[in-house]
Amino acid sequence: MNAPVLHAHVTGWGRYAPSQVLTNADLERMVDTSDEWIRSRTGIRERRVAAAHETTASMAAVAGLRAIRTAGIEPDDIDLILLGTLTPDYWMPSTAALVKEAIGNSKAAAFDVAAACSGFVYAFATAQAYILAGLAKHVLVIGAELLTRFLDYTDRSTCILFGDGAGAVVLSASEEPGGALGVEMTTEPRGAYMIWLPAGGAKSPSSAETIARGEHYIRMEGKETYRFATKTLASTALESIRKSGLDPADIDLFIPHQANIRIIEAVAKGLDLPMDKMFVNLDKYGNTSAASVPIALAEAVNEDRVKVGDNVVIVAFGAGFTSGAVTINWTADPARGRAGDAAVRPEDVSVRLPVDWDSVDPIPDALAELMARPGGVDVPDDVVPGEPEHARQPVG
Repeated sequence: MNAPVLHAHVTGWGRYAPSQVLTNADLERMVDTSDEWIRSRTGIRERRVAAAHETTASMAAVAGLRAIRTAGIEPDDIDLILLGTLTPDYWMPSTAALVKEAIGNSKAAAFDVAAACSGFVYAFATAQAYILAGLAKHVLVIGAELLTRFLDYTDRSTCILFGDGAGAVVLSASEEPGGALGVEMTTEPRGAYMIWLPAGGAKSPSSAETIARGEHYIRMEGKETYRFATKTLASTALESIRKSGLDPADIDLFIPHQANIRIIEAVAKGLDLPMDKMFVNLDKYGNTSAASVPIALAEAVNEDRVKVGDNVVIVAFGAGFTSGAVTINWTADPARGRAGDAAVRPEDVSVRLPVDWDSVDPIPDALAELMARPGGVDVPDDVVPGEPEHARQPVG
């Protein structure tokens, strides 16, 4: 007897954005820039900043639980948790492990996926492979980032771009046709140092010297990244569509990585498609890296931009010059998403801290004094997550 042919369907989706908004006008008071300069070059008007008590894990857990509620299942129905992020709470344990506990799951395997802004798409493709192999029935796939704590707010080329947030989907096994179709993933290591964070890893562990040199801030070569992104987003999406047995004209909506409106416009032109087939929300959230695609996907579905039977392409690029795309035949009732969001309040989700937290204070006195000195490592007080005070009261 032949084993049934399995397909991976999106059955749940959810998102979370912190309540605190950082506008272009706010940035004008911090760095040499202007609202017009930012909007004309990136399309970004504002971005979200996580409150002091929020972390990548806490945001991921809210988005993940919302996706689970939308899917109509329980947390313990999840067999595998995959979290795409470049801003983990810690280098170890995995942030996915913290999310597992926070959502109340007792049986899932959990691990992080490190592919920068492509992290969610890579995790989605991994989840699909687990399901097709019969190794999991329900997989929670999350993209979550807390980028505002890794930005140099004297560098206008980077601090204007990024924001915080999380998005998630549940992929479920089914014998019904549809769901995730063609997958394409690439990596071009020649671009490894075009977007990078120099210190904090084994090559250059954290020290007073790396802090003083500002090597824990994101660095990016904008022009080279732009050239790669415009080329790879289109070519990766096309290959995913081809592997699905479809043509670009068969795609009802593209959900690209939300990095820059000019890049998205160039991709639309390269695919010979109108911009109304490109979902765009970067004006509200900026570039949220691995959270970008799942936030946009959840928002697109909840705003009735996706209906049952539609073909949707998610596509992203990121540091290491990674890129990934998945073509999805949508089979879930879009109306379920808004109810899932309403069912989970951020204040009801918490991530457990270590019991001996005081003994592992990440900022020793000497290092704290160094960071307080004027110069390149100073971060203006008004952008420290949690300020102003009302940022401590997140809303869904």
